[in-house]
Formats: sequence, structure tokens, C-alpha cells
Amino acid sequence: MTNNPFPSHKALVPFVSVDHMMQLIHHIGIEPMLIGLAAAIEQDFKRWELFDKTPRVASHSAEGVIELMPTSDGEVYGFKYVNGHPKNMKEGLQTVTAFGLLADVGNGYPVLLSEMTILTALRTAATSALVAKYLAPKGADTMAMIGNGAQSEFQSLAMKAVCGLKTVRLYDIDRAATRKAAKNLAGTGLTVVECTCAEEAMEGAQIITTCTADKQCATILTDNMVGPGVHINAIGGDCPGKTELAADILHRSDIFVEFPPQTRIEGEIQQLAPDHAVTELWQVMSGTAKGRTSDAQITLFDSVGFAIEDFSALRYVRDQIKDTQFYHDLDLLADPDDPRDLFGMVKRATPQ
Repeated sequence: MTNNPFPSHKALVPFVSVDHMMQLIHHIGIEPMLIGLAAAIEQDFKRWELFDKTPRVASHSAEGVIELMPTSDGEVYGFKYVNGHPKNMKEGLQTVTAFGLLADVGNGYPVLLSEMTILTALRTAATSALVAKYLAPKGADTMAMIGNGAQSEFQSLAMKAVCGLKTVRLYDIDRAATRKAAKNLAGTGLTVVECTCAEEAMEGAQIITTCTADKQCATILTDNMVGPGVHINAIGGDCPGKTELAADILHRSDIFVEFPPQTRIEGEIQQLAPDHAVTELWQVMSGTAKGRTSDAQITLFDSVGFAIEDFSALRYVRDQIKDTQFYHDLDLLADPDDPRDLFGMVKRATPQ
């Protein structure tokens, strides 16, 4: 436990900073942490019906989007604040930043505040790998990683840790991004192949992950590039007007989503009719719907991210920081001796 400089009666909130999150990752190990996050997400998907579910609340602008992602399992409430600004990369800023909070439903008091820029990258990768465990071809060991930005290394290591990936084939229109990813993945046990085009990256790949950042309806994969039997992990299209796949691919694929009301607005399936059939992932994980049913089937995870995944990640972090030094206690909540006398508490405060 951290040294607490505040009186023991105060209501203090654990805060996991960016530095603490990085220390926690090194303390646990990145692959064990990805496995742990995937397990937490799977547990919560299997109790999906307990959760409040709503599409994220988004404020869109020409530059990007700012979103709130709330949910509750009836005992704990959680939300994430997250932005998505593709232009930031050109200005030396992160495309995505985030923080999150858990609170006790019984009294409304926060019980955890955490950075989620790093944690979102981890939970996104853990979710991808968890879904691939259910949907990718048996024995899949090679992935094409198209888009080598901030997510690419996390995605690759999660697939290795959870699914047994052996080879990742990297491609990005920015060769410097590919070199960066290859350098970061050196020594991880993965065979890393730098490719000069998307078609080359997809050679021999049973899993295809697309993760590009431009806020536009792009065509990263065309129909002729996708053969039978692959699993597509489409994680770049995550807001209205932002897609990566040609619509013809969607018509040939069995599509799996987190929360249809959100995915139909933000995901690849915004290109399709509103009643186009999709399967919810929680149903596959709970055994009430089928996942991969044949060797020739194309499975597509139309990933946009959902609040329950963030809830799972925060819950995992809260459990992992117990009896460690990887958090600060924040004096975030007013705690007057008499709950009715908030003004008196302010009046009696000693000026600094």
C-alpha cells in the first residue's frame, strides 16, 4: 500500500497515473497482463445481460471526436473519457487519450481513477485476441498487421499471448511506422516481417488486422484481397464516416459485433442496410450462438470498442494494484464531519 499522507478517516480515491500504469505492466509482464485482461473481458461478456448498455455519448467535430463510455453491472459503475483525433499525430500528439473511473453504485463514491491511454491500447488488443480465440481458424499462427501505429505492437503481442501467434507481417503507408513496430517487437519471440504493400502483408496470413487512423471512408482491403477461411479483425473504423473495408467483403463475411446499436453507427457495417444480420460476441462466448462453423468461412470482427471492455479493464487494474505501490491516494471527495455542513468545512479550513 502507498504511504498515505492524509488522515485515515478521509475518503481517498486510488489514482493510477501513466507512470504507475507503466510500472504495473512491467511488474506483471505485458503478455500475462494481456492474458489477464482478456480473461476479465471474457468473464464480463459472459454476464452481459447484467450490464446497463448504451452507445457511447459522442461529440463530433471536424478535427475528431470526444466520447463518454458508461456502464454498470448493478454494483459498480464505470465510465471512460476518450478522444479520437487523427490529426494529432502530425502535431506530435497522441491520436487517442483516455481516463476512466469506477464508482460504488451503493453510495456513488468513486473507488478508482485511472489513466486509460495505455490501458485502452491493452484492452483493445486483449479484446481482439479474445475474439480471435473464438473465431480465427484453428492453428492460426500468422497475422497481417495493416496499420503500424500505436496499436500494432499491443495487437501483435496479445495475439501471441492469447492465440499462439508466431509471425506478424507488418505494413503501413508510412515506412517509418513499420520500422518502429518491427524494432519494438524485436526480441518478443515473434517472427516479424516488414512488407511493402498490403497484399504482401496478407500472404499466408490467417488473421488480418486493419488499424488505420484517418477519419474517412477508406478502402484498406478490397474484395479481391480477401480469400476464404480468414479471420478479419477490423479495429480502425470506429466512428461515423470512418471505415476500412470494401463493402463487398462484408457481404461475403459472417460479421460479429460488440453492441449492434453502436456498431451500426460507427463500425464497418455502417455501409450496410440497418437490418443486415450480425452476431453479438457475448452470445458466442456464452454458447448461445455459433462462431466459426467451417474452414472456408470468412469471419469479421467489426470492432468499435464498448464500455463493458473498459469496465473489465478498470476492474482488472483495481484488483492488481492492491497491496502495491502503483497508485496514489487522491483527496478527491469532500468529507465533512457533518454531511449537512459542507459550508462549515470550507469555513473552518486553514488557509495555506
